[in-house]
Amino acid sequence: MNDSIQYQRSADIPGLVLGAGRFAQFDFGRHYHLDYHIGIVTEGVQRQQYKGETRVLGPGFISLMPPGEIHDGACDSDAYTLKTFRAPYNLMQEASAELSDVHLGPELFGNVFEDSATATRLFHLHNAMRSERVSTLEIQSEWLSVLEALFTYTRAIKPRRDPNALSHAQWRRMQDYCLANLSEKITLDDLATLCGLGRFLFLRQFKRTVGMTPHAWLLRLRLEQACALLTQGSLSIAQIAQRVGFYDQSHFNRSFRQAFGVAPSGY
Repeated sequence: MNDSIQYQRSADIPGLVLGAGRFAQFDFGRHYHLDYHIGIVTEGVQRQQYKGETRVLGPGFISLMPPGEIHDGACDSDAYTLKTFRAPYNLMQEASAELSDVHLGPELFGNVFEDSATATRLFHLHNAMRSERVSTLEIQSEWLSVLEALFTYTRAIKPRRDPNALSHAQWRRMQDYCLANLSEKITLDDLATLCGLGRFLFLRQFKRTVGMTPHAWLLRLRLEQACALLTQGSLSIAQIAQRVGFYDQSHFNRSFRQAFGVAPSGY
C-alpha cells in the first residue's frame, strides 16, 4: 500500500494549513515544529513517542503538539490515516486571549488524550474546511468553539464568564446588515465587529439571545428570503439562489428541501 499526504491552506482561517494522509511505511522520525499541530487518527493506529512515553493513538484520540516539542510518529501495525491542523503561534495566541478572561498562555497547550466527541468535531471541521460548500461563518464559528474545548481541557485558559445577551441596538444592526448583504459572503468577523465584540463573545451572546448559532440563523434568513422571491415569480431559481447568497444551486436546493420538505420548484 502506498503512502499519501496532502496539504491545503484554509481559505477561511488565514495561516492555518490542513494535512490529510494515509501511512503504511512512512515514519515521522524524531522532530519538532515551529507552529502548533492538532492531529487526529481517523483509521488504524499510530504509535507516538512523546515526553519519554510511548502512546498508541487510534480513532477518538487527539494529539496536541506545541512548538518545540520533540516527538515522532509511526505505523503500529496496519496503515493509519491522520488529519492535522497546523496553526502558527500568533493564531493560537490570539484565539486563547479571545477565549479567556485570564490568559495563561498557549505554551501549556500540549497533550495526548482520548475524547471521541471532540475528535469527531475536529474530523467534521477538517472536512468542512476542505469543502467549498460550507460557509465561512460556520467554519470560523466552529473553529473557535473547538479551540475553546481543547484549551479548556489542557487548562491553557480559564473560560470566560457567562455573558449577557446582545442589546436591541446590536441585534437590530446585525439584522439590517445581513439583509442588506445577503448575496455576499458574511463572516464571523463582520458580525462581531458590527456588535463591537470579540468573535467568541459575540458567538456566546448571539446564542444566548437567539437560541441558534449565527450560521443556522443566517441560513434560515436566506431561505425565508428565497421563499419571498419564489412567491413573486419574477426570477429563476438559479437567480434566486445567487440573490440570497447560495453560490451553488445544488446546495440551495438541498437546504431548501431540508427546511420546507420540497424543492424550490415545488414551492
